[in-house]
Amino acid sequence: MSIKGKKVTLRAIERTDLATLQVWANDDSINQMIGGWHFPTNMRDTETWFEALNLRSLNQRYIIETPGEGTIGSANLVAINWKDRNAEHGLLIGNKDAQGKGYAVDTIMAIMKYAFEELGLNRLDTTIIEYNEPSINLYSNKCGWKKEGEQRNWYFRKNKYWSRLFYGITKDDYAELIEKTNYWNEG
Repeated sequence: MSIKGKKVTLRAIERTDLATLQVWANDDSINQMIGGWHFPTNMRDTETWFEALNLRSLNQRYIIETPGEGTIGSANLVAINWKDRNAEHGLLIGNKDAQGKGYAVDTIMAIMKYAFEELGLNRLDTTIIEYNEPSINLYSNKCGWKKEGEQRNWYFRKNKYWSRLFYGITKDDYAELIEKTNYWNEG
């Protein structure tokens, strides 16, 4: 099984993806733009992380592929809360040549469609570091997510503290976005 967008396919992470994921995990330009704490990662740590992935987990992670460029990034639905019907989402386009081509928009649209129309979730959340303008634009202006809050001085990057911005989207917001944009029916 895979999750299909108009431009991308999201599929399970395979052992053959680990070398690429390790390169991205050690890329400073990527790590400056995403949350979490990042240490240099060796292949053994990457393999240990991979071995912990499983279908029954409340943290699901995917590879993003395109027909023309192959593996370009990763996406996730994590902290899935089946009782309250919500989850957190994140993505990265690690292949820099694939950035700016609409793949991130299509990935988010595919994740939302899967989460809301297949899994029956009612809400998705993400956090963004305050200086990550491309992600802010992507989620809020292109994919209909709403800014819902801010935690000041949350991230420490570049010898400075930065705010963590909270964005979310509900199933109803998604339905309005699809009605407005006709995303899944446009050419």
